[in-house]
Amino acid sequence: MKEFNHVVNALVPVADAFAGTKYTDIINMKDFNHIQFVIQKAAGAVGTSTITVEACDDVVPTNVVAIPFRYQSCTTGDTFGALTAAEATGFATTAGANQLYKIEVDSDALAASGYGYIRLKAVEVVDDPVLGGIIAVLTEPRYGQEVPNSAIV
Repeated sequence: MKEFNHVVNALVPVADAFAGTKYTDIINMKDFNHIQFVIQKAAGAVGTSTITVEACDDVVPTNVVAIPFRYQSCTTGDTFGALTAAEATGFATTAGANQLYKIEVDSDALAASGYGYIRLKAVEVVDDPVLGGIIAVLTEPRYGQEVPNSAIV
């Protein structure tokens, strides 16, 4: 059976993508059991950020709570490191250009918070412009439909 997914341009690529504190769009997880955020860092060899994942109670969000997640880093070519568990406090990206990070969150981690929405948060640690962006890929749909409903709120 073909598995459907839904791709969201969660943080549009820009020249100084991670300046200050940045949040992705708030994403509704009601129709999916898994989400993967993909952070792409292009030019900008010095800037770094601390990455966390927040469960949100609504679309504002009125309340948020940081939740644990898993991630993988790719700092050379297309070779990813080991899948690593991250506490709710997150992890820091590595200085360097042309990198990818995959952030994995299952719906049970989100459900443990009691909230149904999610976003990724990046807080700049080393201030130096980094060209980049973030996409989100929602998988394991609860209802198989070729064209899923919008997940952006």
